[in-house]
Amino acid sequence: MPNSSSISEFLLLPLADTRQLLLLHFWLLLGIYLAALLGNGLISTAVAIDRHLHTPMYFFLLNLALLDLGCISTTLPKAMANALWDTRAISYAGCAAQLFFFVFFASAECYLLTIMSYDRYVAICKPLHYGTLMDSRACATMAAAAWGAGVLNSLLHTASTFSLPLCQGNVVNQFFCEIPQILKLSCSESNLREVVFLIFSVSLAFGCFVFIVVSYVQIFLAVLTMPSEQGRHKAFSTCLPHLAVVSLFLSTAFFANLKPPSISSPLLDLTVALLYSVVPPTLNPIIYSMRNREIKHTIRKLMLRKEVVLSDVYHSLQALLHTSMSTTGTLCSLNDCF
Repeated sequence: MPNSSSISEFLLLPLADTRQLLLLHFWLLLGIYLAALLGNGLISTAVAIDRHLHTPMYFFLLNLALLDLGCISTTLPKAMANALWDTRAISYAGCAAQLFFFVFFASAECYLLTIMSYDRYVAICKPLHYGTLMDSRACATMAAAAWGAGVLNSLLHTASTFSLPLCQGNVVNQFFCEIPQILKLSCSESNLREVVFLIFSVSLAFGCFVFIVVSYVQIFLAVLTMPSEQGRHKAFSTCLPHLAVVSLFLSTAFFANLKPPSISSPLLDLTVALLYSVVPPTLNPIIYSMRNREIKHTIRKLMLRKEVVLSDVYHSLQALLHTSMSTTGTLCSLNDCF
């Protein structure tokens, strides 16, 4: 029976049985990945270069975009490569690294979403204290705490998971290295410690979810008292999508880690994993920022500036070519004279 010391690679879940379907899955995943890169990349660039967006809300959006980029880049490129080359293999070290970075980005995002809900609560329910409670130092400290807590959580789970003896083979029934699937490979009497750590992390995430819900209940109560119908509509249109994507992200993650083995199946596990690992990083740019007037205005300015630069380069090259042709013509005339 194999153990962890004899395992040099893991076999991930194949996305399809035929070559044609594998290529179809590759192009589908590539489209999703490029959409996530484009959306989160545009948000990161817009917030970084526009001084008008250097506020707490957009600072947290920048951090969220970076976490989303990291999260989806941890899982999809390997899945696309396996689909393209018709393979399932991932090295032992690659699996450990994938699990580490995914847990890091996902847990840091959970903490950051909690901080973002607090930011919206202070902005709407305590606007007079917003400048004091959410100054630049406080925002940097909270963001650093989210990233740092993600690293600690990931170190804990990665070390605990891969210190277990693996007695049930090396087939991971998922398209990336996921903790519940790795635990299925361990000896049943040996994984109690990691199960305890997993329950602790899920409980912490559930606490974050409760905090987010309570914050938004307070926000909605405050919004209902607003005299301006336009103000109420703007607040609801900002907060409801935020709550929806948080609910999707956390509920599917809870289900993936806590579901009983009796209802587990490869198709169900794959669907749930896609819902919490791929869908949120792809939709977050649309839900959080692309509907935002300031972000859209900055992106338009970026596109306009790019068009102007490309136009200037084109005209410069055209002028240079014209000058070169004129010089060549003059030299030819001089040569004809001699």
